[in-house]
Amino acid sequence: MPDIDGQLFIHFLNDDAQDALEVLFNKYRDSLILFLYGYVQNADVAEELMMDTFAILASGTARYKEKKDASFKTWLFAVAKNQALLYLRKHKIKLVSSGNDLLNNIEADAEFHPIGMLLKNEIDSQVYRAMKSIDAEYRNALFLLYFENMKPEQISRIIKKSIKQTYNILARGKEALRIAYEHMSHTHLAREG
Repeated sequence: MPDIDGQLFIHFLNDDAQDALEVLFNKYRDSLILFLYGYVQNADVAEELMMDTFAILASGTARYKEKKDASFKTWLFAVAKNQALLYLRKHKIKLVSSGNDLLNNIEADAEFHPIGMLLKNEIDSQVYRAMKSIDAEYRNALFLLYFENMKPEQISRIIKKSIKQTYNILARGKEALRIAYEHMSHTHLAREG
């Protein structure tokens, strides 16, 4: 099955079809911001990095090649991740492995920023709240798996791990999420009872 988004991007590059890039922008904007927020933990910076990612696409500096084993979406998220890591290096910010900081910052940003409100709405589900307490590496991999419906092979390219390592991260992340969810449920029941 051909990768429609990849073909749209190639159409944009070859024919300067602005509407093709606009379709991709509208399709991936919110999910890229949410994904980038997981790295930079600031809604304004995440939105700026999303714009930088699309600027790279618009300029044609990042080379995309259609492949059978990698979709446009995988490539796009890898470009976005590289932008986030570049930002973190440039500002000498270390990735936070404490799950609490990310979602606490999202809740604080919700008051001041529309993207924060979007992120806060996502948090309202119990599964997303349970992700609050798990390791950042697990959380990012599970986000790509569950919220972006990516396959482990695609995730491995984005997080730059082998497929075996990716399966291990996903398995450990699912177990950590299950434990966090159960703990959250027990705590909630204890408060009610």
